[in-house]
Amino acid sequence: MYLNDDGVLKGIAPGVPAVDCSTIDPQTIRDIAAIAAQQGVVLGDAPVSGGTGGAQAGTLTFMVGGSAQHFAALKPLLEIMGRNIVHCGEVGTGQIAKICNNMLLAISMIGVSESMALGSALGIDTEVLASIINTSTGRCWSSEAYNPWPGIVETAPASRGYSGGFGAELMLKDLGLATEAARVAHQPVILGAIAQQLYQAMSLRGDGGKDFSAIIEGYRKKAL
Repeated sequence: MYLNDDGVLKGIAPGVPAVDCSTIDPQTIRDIAAIAAQQGVVLGDAPVSGGTGGAQAGTLTFMVGGSAQHFAALKPLLEIMGRNIVHCGEVGTGQIAKICNNMLLAISMIGVSESMALGSALGIDTEVLASIINTSTGRCWSSEAYNPWPGIVETAPASRGYSGGFGAELMLKDLGLATEAARVAHQPVILGAIAQQLYQAMSLRGDGGKDFSAIIEGYRKKAL
């Protein structure tokens, strides 16, 4: 896409600030940025967090990798779409922040799903359980704002059949990026690897098009 004869770099004039907001491998964006620099193009990375709701509300978080000067040029443009524009460091660090965040998000969603499903199986009302979790030490974004149990959070995908939101296939892709980066860095990510396996199983069941919080369905059906 970038390096073909009719690729993106061919259409960017030297000196024009350029940014890639997709979520890709950190080394890939570094390699592309190095080639872009040879053509006089300064390319940074700025993957996004906040989902479709954040995009609609203009409250996205952009994790920006690039020089301080490049960040200063990009920030006014990104502020049109987002609320939190964070300079993470040099090119590639935006991708690092994104895959680390999403790996943690997957792990926390699985933890909330296990706890909610266990509580239901043992006989506690799920609304009561959710309220206790969200006023106790288990509280997290996955339990409070995006609870995977239907009816707990009216605006969450769980309350509309797990439609919309952040697709499980996208989460699986990001987990793959995280575990591969960890392999290259010789850094153990045990829970991240387990999360990847669970989302892979979800995809193989044909549920990859649902929101990633639908991981709870495997627990409710006892069919992981």
